Amino acid sequence: MSAPSVSFEFFPPKSLEASFRLWDCVNTLAPLDPSFVSVTYGAGGTTRKLTHEAVTTIHKTSGLHVAAHLTCVDATKDETLAIAESYATAGVRDIVALRGDAPKDASSFAPHPDGFASSVDLITALSDTGTFNIRVGAYPEKHPEAPDQAADIAFLKRKFDAGATSAITQFFFDADTFFRFRDACVKAGIDAPIIPGILPVENWAGTQRFAAQCGTQVPQIIRDAFDNATRDGTTDLLATAVATELCDDLRQGGVEHLHFYTLNRPELTRDVCHALGITPKAQLQNVA
Repeated sequence: MSAPSVSFEFFPPKSLEASFRLWDCVNTLAPLDPSFVSVTYGAGGTTRKLTHEAVTTIHKTSGLHVAAHLTCVDATKDETLAIAESYATAGVRDIVALRGDAPKDASSFAPHPDGFASSVDLITALSDTGTFNIRVGAYPEKHPEAPDQAADIAFLKRKFDAGATSAITQFFFDADTFFRFRDACVKAGIDAPIIPGILPVENWAGTQRFAAQCGTQVPQIIRDAFDNATRDGTTDLLATAVATELCDDLRQGGVEHLHFYTLNRPELTRDVCHALGITPKAQLQNVA
């Protein structure tokens, strides 16, 4: 079985130290020849300018294919489409179109009075430009705000009908979770690529909080293993093993592409990729 293709998600830096860490992450993972890399928006659109700077810098200096996250939060339609146009002008034609999370001081998402009301509206507007390849998010264990998974999948189909070309899932711990979701998507008439999102556990406490927020179920065997590894100081070894086994199970089930949430900490993702047989192609040049 050949090695899978991969992609990596980064988040924009908020300090000089974080900027160096982002470039180190790009420099470490670029030799693995990702199909694309993506750069996130902060909650509530808080890193809009930083995201733009990170996307354009990585695009110009690394030679990587970059996808920019774009959300509906706290911006008018014209402002959002102007951001998209600025990406196109810079040569970035891949957008990860998302509704976005509510600002920290808000209990739920509320669209800007002159903004896009949902990710479907944003996708439609981006698709109408004829400029972008549009990726979207998907929840294999349903979005926390969805009444049930059937409604969630129906909304995902609306995203594809509006012009999306592929979806990247939230992270999960059990390959069967993804396979059930993939089968349900096919049954609902979705035939576009669904890319599984993989989160190597860099911080166990943080991962548990993140899982609770996004509705990811953590199997008890995983909880017990990481609790024991935390006491023994072997969490990195366990994280590499767990993520590698998950990826291998996905590959055995026919998955050809894996998307890694790096959290700008590249070592675990690199080690998992190496374990999967993904070897460096070339070293990225440092840019003065």
